[in-house]
Amino acid sequence: MTHEQLALPPSLYADTAVPPVPTPALDVDRTVSVAIIGGGFAGLSTALHLAGQGTEAIVLEAQQPGWGASGNNGGQLNPGLKFDPDSIEATFGADLGRRMIAFAYQTPTFTLDLIHRLGIACEARQNGTLRAAYHEASTAAIETTAEQCIRRGMLVTVLDRDAVQKMTGTDRYVRAMLDRRGGDLQPLSYARGLARAAISAGAAVYGQTPATSLRREGGRWRIDTPRAVVRAEKILIATNGFTDDLWPGLRRTIVPVFSSIVATEPLPDEIVRGIMPTRSVLYESGHITVYYRVDASNRLLMGGRGPMRWIRDPAAVDYLRRYAVRLWPALRDVRWTHGWNSRLAMTADHYPHVHEPGPGALAYLGCNGRGVALATAMGQQLAERLVGGEAAQIDMPITTLKPIRFHAWWPVAIKSVVLYGRIRDRLGL
Repeated sequence: MTHEQLALPPSLYADTAVPPVPTPALDVDRTVSVAIIGGGFAGLSTALHLAGQGTEAIVLEAQQPGWGASGNNGGQLNPGLKFDPDSIEATFGADLGRRMIAFAYQTPTFTLDLIHRLGIACEARQNGTLRAAYHEASTAAIETTAEQCIRRGMLVTVLDRDAVQKMTGTDRYVRAMLDRRGGDLQPLSYARGLARAAISAGAAVYGQTPATSLRREGGRWRIDTPRAVVRAEKILIATNGFTDDLWPGLRRTIVPVFSSIVATEPLPDEIVRGIMPTRSVLYESGHITVYYRVDASNRLLMGGRGPMRWIRDPAAVDYLRRYAVRLWPALRDVRWTHGWNSRLAMTADHYPHVHEPGPGALAYLGCNGRGVALATAMGQQLAERLVGGEAAQIDMPITTLKPIRFHAWWPVAIKSVVLYGRIRDRLGL
């Protein structure tokens, strides 16, 4: 099954989200200041912030806003980047490194403030993020991260086994780091709310409008779509896990990876009281990440790696259901109503990538599983760069395109990495 064959991935979010704002296909030629290719969080947030500055912007989305990973992820608002603060500063230098750290750890607060200011109905909560360890190797990593955050004045807390058990309802974990800036939301409702807000601010959002070709023409960018042509002074490509060959070589700078989620029916009060009682979200510190949360309707949503293909029901990732029962035996007889997935983009260095591959052209991709808050906040910075050019300093490095070697072998490599990671996690390595 290809993504072109799906009207919308069959998910809990699709069944419960707020109605979409109308985004008809573009059927008349347009000339604008900025054209954005991709209607996920990054593209929609950029359009919103451009419109707020009075810049005419349009979004071209091949499906509908939130169709991809933006509307089908774990719904977690997690602070930070994959690497620890000291490592970020060592890699990018004191100035840029410090700006990256300050920016990345505040992205949940930025996102929640935006949601509240715009009145977006998406079940947003700021109940904290737990990064949890169930063996000693991961415990050391969590303590290292926490020490570096605390040294920089961040109000994070290291929890011992008893404290983690009280917050999660399971005795699985030996240590966790709590960052109260984290939270969660209903991602498809959020994507639709962002689209509505961008349109209200003056941006145009077109669904069912894939960009089929891109080239320079008369000092502008020409984007061909099935029914119309767009000419723009500047462009942003924000297609993430669905990046194709529109820009030569860009697809080979990321590895598209499926991430899967299963969801229970709304849980009875006597059961749900013992599962994540503080409603913090959690992701495990290990080689292969499992993440979960209890939503506003008392459903448990549990995510992790799954098949490298589209799925439609919980049976396709039964290991997640089994793992949930291991954590909370009271779930043994509950009904799992949904199972779905989507493609996200991983980069070789595990950092998000911002490229300027041509005059007046930006590309942003590779959130590496942290896209909800990160992509939202990046939208503001990308808008500033598109308007201000090189004079507009942003808090992420701008890098050249570096296609991944042996990219054609990525499906085999991902399966091997997942298997190897699970073995190491089971052995506590």
